[in-house]
Amino acid sequence: MAGKRVVVGLSGGVDSSTAAACLVAQGYEVIGVTLWLMPGKGQCCSEGMVDAARICEQLNIPHHVVDMREVFRGHIMDYLVAGYGQGITPLPCSQCNRWVKFAPMLQYAQTTWGIDQIATGHYARITYNPVTERYELRRAVDRTKDQSYFLYTLTQDLLAATLFPLGEYTKTQTRELAARYGLATATKPESQDLCLVEAHGSMQAFLDRYLPTQPGEIVNRQGQVLGQHTGIHHYTVGQRRGLGIAAPEPLYVLALDAAHNRVIVGSREEALSAGCQVDRLNWVSMAPPTTPIPAQVQIRYQALAVDCWVIPTDTDRVQVTFATPQFGVTPGQAAVFYQNDVLLGGGIIQTPSDK
Repeated sequence: MAGKRVVVGLSGGVDSSTAAACLVAQGYEVIGVTLWLMPGKGQCCSEGMVDAARICEQLNIPHHVVDMREVFRGHIMDYLVAGYGQGITPLPCSQCNRWVKFAPMLQYAQTTWGIDQIATGHYARITYNPVTERYELRRAVDRTKDQSYFLYTLTQDLLAATLFPLGEYTKTQTRELAARYGLATATKPESQDLCLVEAHGSMQAFLDRYLPTQPGEIVNRQGQVLGQHTGIHHYTVGQRRGLGIAAPEPLYVLALDAAHNRVIVGSREEALSAGCQVDRLNWVSMAPPTTPIPAQVQIRYQALAVDCWVIPTDTDRVQVTFATPQFGVTPGQAAVFYQNDVLLGGGIIQTPSDK
């Protein structure tokens, strides 16, 4: 590995710290970089910067902070506020990975240091397929920690330049490695929330700073008023708790009608969908399909991937048909397509399809 150089993104958590330590142990010349995304607490800011600096001191590698606050505000904070205001539930992490983290970090590595490789502590794997001549993004060995779902926006150029040192490890093995290397973050608790949630206390608290609270009606599919809501940005499709409605059967949020400021609710059966339309596609491990393909689709991070057909309808839109109806298909979230452990691509859910 003599002469190999890499810029490692350090959040101050155990995963990125261990990734950096692994690369140092493999003989890489490592430069640690922390992206300053916003003020306040959170894994990626303030206290995270301090912990990242401590790790770099332990590993005897340089540490630099890159100010990405304006980029983060434009690509993530404004994106979230606009989406919730329109009655959708955006997925910020996948957008952040491409537009705020990976692409800017690679550009920084190249322009500042003349380095063409970056690395992070994500749980995912990258391989090269000589038959298709494409890099393939794969699930991590530890399926319980696999983060490939959030990485579907990455491009071939980014995959070619990226290392995921933890892709072959379980979380338990990562902590064991961190302890073996004597890292200060070896026992640091894992972040459980989005950085914005950690910084503001809750997503609702963050949104309430930027969106006016406009109470309105909670209705069923027939338009019957069942209650009042506190602002559509406080709700998401599939939600059951916090509706404040007494009903003979459990009710779930079916849709958010921003135009009429209404939350539409119904039974669990009504919350099932046969499929969905997906656009803003990014095909990662394969060229864009021109004919229907069988795949497995994951419609939220914690969901299991289910069998489906992906049917192209134009250059940037597909119709997804589930093998079995799915609950709570949510506009704004990502639909990510797999074949076994290979991530084919993904996009943003626009509308669910009726059963």
